[in-house]
Amino acid sequence: MKFIHISDVHLGIRPDMGRVWSDKRSEEIFDTFKEVLTVCDELQVDLLLIAGDLFDKTPSEKELRRLDVELKKLYKTKTVIIAGSADYIKEDSDWSKYAFSSNTIVFPGGRATNAYIDDLNVCITGYSYAKPEYNERILEKLNPGREGAYNILLGHGGDMNHMPFSTEKLAKKDFDYIALGFIHKVKHILKNKMAFSGSLEPLDYTETGKHGYIYGEVDEEGRTGITWVPCNKRSYVNATVKLNSSMDNRMINDTVEQKINELGKDNIYRIMLKGKIDSKVDINLSVIKNKYYVNQIINRTEEYYDLDKLQQENKNNIVGRLISILSDEDSSEKEDIRKKAMQYGIDALVEIGE
Repeated sequence: MKFIHISDVHLGIRPDMGRVWSDKRSEEIFDTFKEVLTVCDELQVDLLLIAGDLFDKTPSEKELRRLDVELKKLYKTKTVIIAGSADYIKEDSDWSKYAFSSNTIVFPGGRATNAYIDDLNVCITGYSYAKPEYNERILEKLNPGREGAYNILLGHGGDMNHMPFSTEKLAKKDFDYIALGFIHKVKHILKNKMAFSGSLEPLDYTETGKHGYIYGEVDEEGRTGITWVPCNKRSYVNATVKLNSSMDNRMINDTVEQKINELGKDNIYRIMLKGKIDSKVDINLSVIKNKYYVNQIINRTEEYYDLDKLQQENKNNIVGRLISILSDEDSSEKEDIRKKAMQYGIDALVEIGE
């Protein structure tokens, strides 16, 4: 038997609201989900396990129809879905009433459920959310649903407000595989037996690194092997760019662009500028922000002053006097303290026009 385990897709989400790429990212997330369905067909996967938060909120009938159309294209794969904390199944919602025409099982909200698939001799046990939060340790109370079958637990949670559980207690259960959702980063808890798949695509700037799904195979002896497969179209990247005092604004732009091209021009960036720059340089990265996906630019540079030239030009005023005093190597103050004091002092004096 072959299976793919996904979670936390959050269809319908608009990441980075207010950014020009927000709507595009929403469609990219759906496209990545469809690419996973294509993999299911290409590899003749038997089961697609969705461990909660397939949608970003409780879905409408229109959203469910769109999902159903895509799942109906799977000629072999059976899909089993539990609702999570974001897309929980409200009473009398479209989620609770929709009848899938595809080969799809959605576990009802608010109770433990088993689904036995005869031709695969596999029993899936799970619990769909019927409200946003559960403080009870529900997953620890679930047990394999069929003796003599391959048993899978489909769960969503892991913190104190979302079905908290002890990994040690779950590991002692007789499930052959435990497919978990809720955490957006992949986490392999127990080798070939228990894992969080993470989200297919990163959903905000805190979710750096690769994202993907888990592919699993069960051999004739009932032994499970799983592999995590990255599939995201874009990553959130924190990039530090080192600058120096010889750079003008054009050179700074070129350096930032070179860093982006090295790390991948399709990624979404949080750029931190560091180093010392000439005090006369005004950094303007508007061209970079218009050309690439730049979420934030953090300027941590320090202004560089040519102290000899500055002292010569200001030998008869307070700036020159400050430089003279703080350049005194015979001072009792440590060199790093004197340098910092000089930097802060010159910055303050320049700012007030001295």
